[in-house]
Amino acid sequence: MLTFISCAKTMTARISVGVPEITVPYFQAEAVQNALDMGQFSAADLERLLRINSKIAAENYLRYQDFFSEANSAMPAICAYTGAVFKRIVPKDFSEDDFRYAQEHMRITSFLYGLLRPLDGIKPYRLEGDVRLPERGGVTMFDYWKPLLTDYFIADIKRQGGILVNLASGEMRDLFDWKRVEEEVRVITPEFQVWKDGQLKTIVIYAKMCRGEMLRYIIKNRIENPEDLKAFTWEGFAYDEGRSTDEHLQFTLV
Repeated sequence: MLTFISCAKTMTARISVGVPEITVPYFQAEAVQNALDMGQFSAADLERLLRINSKIAAENYLRYQDFFSEANSAMPAICAYTGAVFKRIVPKDFSEDDFRYAQEHMRITSFLYGLLRPLDGIKPYRLEGDVRLPERGGVTMFDYWKPLLTDYFIADIKRQGGILVNLASGEMRDLFDWKRVEEEVRVITPEFQVWKDGQLKTIVIYAKMCRGEMLRYIIKNRIENPEDLKAFTWEGFAYDEGRSTDEHLQFTLV
């Protein structure tokens, strides 16, 4: 069973977590070229391209200018991102075995690096899926990565038993030929919702926190059978059998 999640927009500049090793991303060469291409943009260009404020644009301009500095050491991806999902994974209290299990059973999407393992070394960056780089033929990052990632991702899932637990945000499906993924492997998508105004609704921050907690649960308990995901509970969220199917696991705040 393989689980995948989205990258986060926010990243740290340094980490203090000890990990067994730092590995090289599979698409490192592509990432290097992407960083070179992004480094050609001014802070004002980045503000427009990434739809961010001037302060964040200036920060990311400096990140790309510093990307190839020897002093800018790569950090393991699972520790480098600091979004809500990653805060709930809490890698700082992982054992060496936890990290090694995660390395085999977890993947992280990235618009710069394509697809990452938890211990793959990455550097701080900011990039969005709808950015078009002239050196990439003017296509979006989604369309650039799709032919590169699809076969690799499917083979990766099959190596881990042919089951994918999809804890990524919906837009990340556009990095792959998702129809082919669903045809060739079993995709299970947990959903986390709350009752509001008499309807079940997805509250984004709760959904992100639950995704991180479920991934932590999978890693810590070495979950290999998707049936065992039904035992997951967190802060009142619990499996809702009546609203679930074989491919869709509903977790409702009760």
